[in-house]
Amino acid sequence: MYTLFDSSTKNIRQIATQADGGCILLCTTPASIRWGQFALERMKRILYDSGAGLVYADYRKETADGLADMPLIDYQAGALRDDFDFGPVLLLRTEALREAAARMSEDYTYAGLYDLRLKLSERCPIVHINEYLYTVLNVKPKEESMFAYVDPRNRYRQLEMEAACTRHLHAINAWLKPVSASINLSEGRFACEASVIIPVYNRVRTICDAIRSALQQETDFAYNVLVVDNHSTDGTTEAIRKMAEADNRLIHLIPERTDLGIGGCWNLAVRHEACGRFAVQLDSDDLYKDSHTLSTLIHAFYEQQCAMLVGSYLMTDFQLNVLPPGLIDHREWTADNGHNNLLRVNGVGAPRAFYTPVLRQTLAPDVSYGEDYALALQFSRCYRIGRVFEPVYLCRRWEGNSDAAPSRELSNARNLYKDRLRTWELQARITLNTTTHDE
Repeated sequence: MYTLFDSSTKNIRQIATQADGGCILLCTTPASIRWGQFALERMKRILYDSGAGLVYADYRKETADGLADMPLIDYQAGALRDDFDFGPVLLLRTEALREAAARMSEDYTYAGLYDLRLKLSERCPIVHINEYLYTVLNVKPKEESMFAYVDPRNRYRQLEMEAACTRHLHAINAWLKPVSASINLSEGRFACEASVIIPVYNRVRTICDAIRSALQQETDFAYNVLVVDNHSTDGTTEAIRKMAEADNRLIHLIPERTDLGIGGCWNLAVRHEACGRFAVQLDSDDLYKDSHTLSTLIHAFYEQQCAMLVGSYLMTDFQLNVLPPGLIDHREWTADNGHNNLLRVNGVGAPRAFYTPVLRQTLAPDVSYGEDYALALQFSRCYRIGRVFEPVYLCRRWEGNSDAAPSRELSNARNLYKDRLRTWELQARITLNTTTHDE
């Protein structure tokens, strides 16, 4: 068994050269492994029976409170995140390892292992064994952040990961050229130029702050605020109704359906006759940074000729004190490759704004997590996505957030869904490239 302290291409090639058996075991964490009964034999059997290049298994981890189950998720074509969790043990077929290593043409310092598994996936399956086959002992907790990929200190590492992913997209015919065509932003007639869309359910503590933030915008165009109240039961409905009576720019919508997620609430709002030419996000527990946010975003649509626009935000606590990592501006996005790199990273940023005619055609999936990412993937396939890198939004973190300290099961479900979105998007892009080539 090799313990992989170095994920460079050089080290991967060296391991491939030294491997002398039918398979090779890699441990990516410096920890002791206690194997279950015949567990390694089980992994070998599945490796050969499935024709996989790599297999990985669920495991247990020793903690201060005893053993904790660590279930993993299945690998699929869209599992392109460089932080995909395989667990600490990988079993590779030596023949597949050598073949993939031979195709590793770039010398990466950080992205060698990532490049290897992408190349493995191009020629053979990567298989998840959903059985608890081993226990990790004496493991030191690793500090991880969901915002690591936007941390400037990780910039060089992220550039390597992006380069490896981009080459993989070329290899599977899913890479897209940058969108160069302009979009006609003057089609159709609308009640106003922009609408702030706020879906809400049981946020009596924060909804009034969000609405005030939206109504206090200073603009040279007409706008309104569409609040989709998803049958709140905690006083939110009454608070919105009172504010709507005081300002006719605030439109209080209560869906007839009782089964809508956040995506469904967005679909209801953008198809409403009062929706403006541009639909701009504001979550029910967040705020616009100042009174110029809406103006900044709408003017950027015309300057950048885009169908979707994404701003930047400051992470704060409930009292608006800035929290680490502070500014989230997604500087990894570039005009040339952002739409391709979006298949690797797990988010696009906030606030998000859309050209309403295109959004009405696209529509969001009716879910309450990942609906924004799904839209970004679809929009970026055919349209230019604009960026505002200055902070225009305050994202408040507090105990009531829906994404505060999710369980492992919830995190797995969310990651599986986003991987699936990427799988569908990959197939759509491959089909688009194939059709374009045939024509």
